Amino acid sequence: MMALGGAIGAGLFKGSDTSINQTGPGALAAYLLGGLILLFVMQGLGEMAVHHPQARTFRELIHPLLGPFAAHLTGWIYWLDWVLVMAAETAASAGFLTYWFPTVPVWLLALIVSVVMTVLNLFQVGVYGETEYWMSGIKIVVLALFVIFGIILLFTGFHGQPAPRFSHLTDAGGFFPHGLNGFASSLLVVMFSFGGTEMIGMTLGETDNPARIIPRAARGVIFRILLFYVLPILVIVSLVPWNHLGAGNSPFVTVFQSVGIPYVAGVMNFVMLTAVLSATNSGMYAASRMLYTQSLSGQAPRFFTQLSNRKVPIRALLVSTSFLYVGVIVAFFAKGNTFGYLMTIPGYSVILVWILIAAAHLKSRSQRKGAPHSSTGGSVIGSWFALFALVAIFIGVVATTPIWGTIVMVIVLALVTVGYFMQDPKRRTTDSN
Repeated sequence: MMALGGAIGAGLFKGSDTSINQTGPGALAAYLLGGLILLFVMQGLGEMAVHHPQARTFRELIHPLLGPFAAHLTGWIYWLDWVLVMAAETAASAGFLTYWFPTVPVWLLALIVSVVMTVLNLFQVGVYGETEYWMSGIKIVVLALFVIFGIILLFTGFHGQPAPRFSHLTDAGGFFPHGLNGFASSLLVVMFSFGGTEMIGMTLGETDNPARIIPRAARGVIFRILLFYVLPILVIVSLVPWNHLGAGNSPFVTVFQSVGIPYVAGVMNFVMLTAVLSATNSGMYAASRMLYTQSLSGQAPRFFTQLSNRKVPIRALLVSTSFLYVGVIVAFFAKGNTFGYLMTIPGYSVILVWILIAAAHLKSRSQRKGAPHSSTGGSVIGSWFALFALVAIFIGVVATTPIWGTIVMVIVLALVTVGYFMQDPKRRTTDSN
């Protein structure tokens, strides 16, 4: 449920309009490709968890396999990924709350959300997990009902119109109306949307019997992700022609309005508020645990190793939480475009983290040649496919993404690299394991 909570958020409810407008019905192929890559990455992650039971996060799976620099890079870009996502989601949540509280200042709503989310994460991890379970559950129930209701309408019709079935997949310029360039452009959104699934690898240190639980969770979540992404997208582009959806609007709202569902604005506002709060909650967990393990490994100040009485990394959590207020500032100046402005770096970060996980799995297999393989499902062929596909997607995204986003990501990577080489050489090879 944590992985679903991290992956099913604004990227689906909000970002899917971008991928559909860039690719048309071919967005289905983009999500299927992303899901296949995710399957192989998560299988490799699960297998590494079995063979490295001492690791607390996937950063500590990467360190002994790819070296301290790869672990350092993974830790910092993943932390940056989630603090930026938290900033974007917090600003979005304040916007959704104004629907019911139009007279309350946005900054005050954002402050309330930030404080509530922070306090929630200060409790022991079980409280966080239970909260995330129920918030994720709301999203999943809504998506399941959307798919069931949508499939019925596909074959029965609505507003006296004949059943569209799947004619809209090709009747508005074909399946790929914008060609390969549009398909490549949409992959950044797709990868951003699926980002968060790898959060399973952040729970190794707080999961009972991770060698058994993590591989099982990794296998199961893949099919649920595909179920709650591919099927809703299929329903959307089949019920309504892709060029009628309109950029900047949630395609779910557009579909509900098209078929005449009453109170759609209030219902979807609640669902999308739940989605962004869930993603913020997940982001706090991931960012604080990554900063904590970076500190334990000597890649961040020891200041962040402090644990509360409930065994929560309180200093790492509070510092990560400070980025919630950055989201409020960005939202004020971005005039509603916070999601678009803050999506580029997390999209790049997800691709890079998955590349490192796939590469680490391949290295793990090469070190265990001749040893019996576990039944986690991880395979060399799958990881090689994921690695090559991710590198190709990365190149395609660089070629089709606005240059400012790529420049910002290059600057971030340069700063992280400089930070690594400015450390004491002894600390570079230090690892808490």
